[in-house]
Amino acid sequence: MSKKAIEKTQLKMNEGLLRPGMRLAVGLSGGADSVALTLSLAERARELGLVLSAAHLHHGLRGAEADGDAEFCRELAGRLGVPFHWKRVAVEAVARERGATIEEAAREARYAWFRELMHGGAVDAVATAHTLDDQAETVLGKILRGAWMEGMGGIYPVLEFAKGRVVRPLLGVRRSEIEAWLMARGERWREDSSNKNLNFTRNSLRHELLPELERWNKRVKEHLAQMAELARDEESWIEGLIAKEAVWAVKEGKPVRGGGRGESLSCVALELERMKAQPVAVRRRLIRLAAERLGVKLNFEATEGVRRLGESGRAGDKYEAEGGLRVERSARELRLTIAAGARSEAEIEEPVEFAVPGEAEGFGVRLRVESAMAGRAVLRSWKAGDRVRLKYTSGEKKVKEVLERMQVRGTERAVWPVVEMGGRIVWMKGVEIEAVAAVKVSAVP
Repeated sequence: MSKKAIEKTQLKMNEGLLRPGMRLAVGLSGGADSVALTLSLAERARELGLVLSAAHLHHGLRGAEADGDAEFCRELAGRLGVPFHWKRVAVEAVARERGATIEEAAREARYAWFRELMHGGAVDAVATAHTLDDQAETVLGKILRGAWMEGMGGIYPVLEFAKGRVVRPLLGVRRSEIEAWLMARGERWREDSSNKNLNFTRNSLRHELLPELERWNKRVKEHLAQMAELARDEESWIEGLIAKEAVWAVKEGKPVRGGGRGESLSCVALELERMKAQPVAVRRRLIRLAAERLGVKLNFEATEGVRRLGESGRAGDKYEAEGGLRVERSARELRLTIAAGARSEAEIEEPVEFAVPGEAEGFGVRLRVESAMAGRAVLRSWKAGDRVRLKYTSGEKKVKEVLERMQVRGTERAVWPVVEMGGRIVWMKGVEIEAVAAVKVSAVP
């Protein structure tokens, strides 16, 4: 094949994830996968109608090697004529502060920055170069840790955020295909020395376990990727069924005299008659959904403990699970509550009252509120009964319903910040609220 023919050979990717007019940043690390994706998209940006840029995050690890990666990415973006975004973070310090692994902290830092780019209006979406090999490694890791069905879905082709999305166009492509494509074109890439460190779980899977499994089945990676696709499709179908059943089976708040329920963030109940009418698989799903609304993720053993309480327990019987979750059976319900003192310090952070115009910091954000009229505002976590009027929608929505649509779960849901002024929510993290006359809320860097 001639050099010209090689250069015209396109890397196959899922173009259905892209749309004309999309302002797309490619997550460019300097590795073979991200270099190939950047080159391929740059060559086809005009044809696909993309406004392309490159985004590189320096993790503050590997010293001069990482500095070289950043410079390589900057030069590649310059050669291709695409704008270059970059940022440096101290991942090791973040990992120490949060008690996370380096892998977890690095991933969290990347996606936080992607959200920052999207929320700041720099891009509509970010493309990452995850491959079929990455998918196989992810699914295998989930199997070893004992994942639920949703975990078996592995890496999703699209990850939605409040503003923008992350897309993975190369999930169907093998890493070996990518490297062969680059070598045929004479393109260079950077090798991350930490990818050989077997102390990292993914590296052990990549260099030890998967090669051993391939001795038994040469197509094990393809089969693991197929399992992920099947799991995602079935999970999507099941989620729809569970959402419909949850409307009747899962009740928030405690019962009150005279009927009805009081609004509360600390109590969720499951109706036993509705539960008993469902297959075991649905019961487990509803139990986990109820616990997640209180910010607790249940493992298999705890889920089974709650299920047995509902099926064979008696009124007054109790069960305690991780995360401070307490479950008590009444004659008609399983009532899930959080034990006093179980929440973290972040969750019991005090509201911040401040003068307007002025600034406030707390709940992981720093904001400035301006108004033509002087007044007072409060930065706080949302509470039951809060309502917002979202931009481009009619009528007010309950904040808890907005959080459900945003798929905000766990402890993050419990402390989701809002700003209240004059009895009205004028700002909520992650969404655009219908403008309030003479009030402007903006993030402070």
